[in-house]
Amino acid sequence: MAVILFRRSGESLPAFELNLFKNVLATGLMIPTVLLFHGFSGPGYSGQEWLIVIVSGLLGIAVADTWYLRALNLLGASRTGVIGMLYSPFVILMSILFLSESLGVWQVLGLLLVLLGILLVVWRRNRQEISSRAFRSGAMLAIGSVFLMAVGILMVKPILETHEFMWTVGVRLAAGAVGMLLVVWLSRGWQRVWLHYRSPQPWATVVVASLLGSYISMIFWLAGYKLTQASVAAVLNETAAGFIVVFAWLFLGEEMNWRRVLGVTLASIGVMVIVAL
Repeated sequence: MAVILFRRSGESLPAFELNLFKNVLATGLMIPTVLLFHGFSGPGYSGQEWLIVIVSGLLGIAVADTWYLRALNLLGASRTGVIGMLYSPFVILMSILFLSESLGVWQVLGLLLVLLGILLVVWRRNRQEISSRAFRSGAMLAIGSVFLMAVGILMVKPILETHEFMWTVGVRLAAGAVGMLLVVWLSRGWQRVWLHYRSPQPWATVVVASLLGSYISMIFWLAGYKLTQASVAAVLNETAAGFIVVFAWLFLGEEMNWRRVLGVTLASIGVMVIVAL
């Protein structure tokens, strides 16, 4: 749902300003959330763990989300979803290399079904509606954003498993927001940012998208990595593209054909195989 709303919001609000707003809003919401769950006690990080969580937020939220939103504007939701399929292979490869995780035969089969299903759902043969330059730029931004998301989540997974959960979510978000604010300050870009914020924007859409994407689903997303293997959680994340297609059909009037129905079905079967077997 957030991706659909961000696609609409990105038609008038640039990717950097959109990402900055959603991160600042989500960080503000995490303050009472942390107090509710953990009180006034700190997270108990070591110095190295503080550094890991902060760098994870800078890479996975400040940089990766900005690149993803820009790619979304250049490529559209469907093409960005195709490239987003690289997320689980990135996570699986790095989790095998650095976290000593492994996938069983049935889980590999489930992964292939998910990837095949999502490919059927989001692939478009006709690329004539965008220029080759925009396609190349968007593709590079999307690949880079997916890779940094994978790096950021794998960096912080051991800390998610051993420390106060909401603290880790909040610190990552705060690191992303503060990092972006520092970029604005160092580049003296306040005037440009405020110009976009003061111009007419679909603020209701932006706020709802930010609440869904950077607050609610961020908590659920990281909780998945806390409670299961990174490789399994990454495969389950691939179902996002299927949801995007269904919601785009329901709320944006996009086409729903047999190929997309088959793709969503295959992806759903793949998820059940991964979870059940």
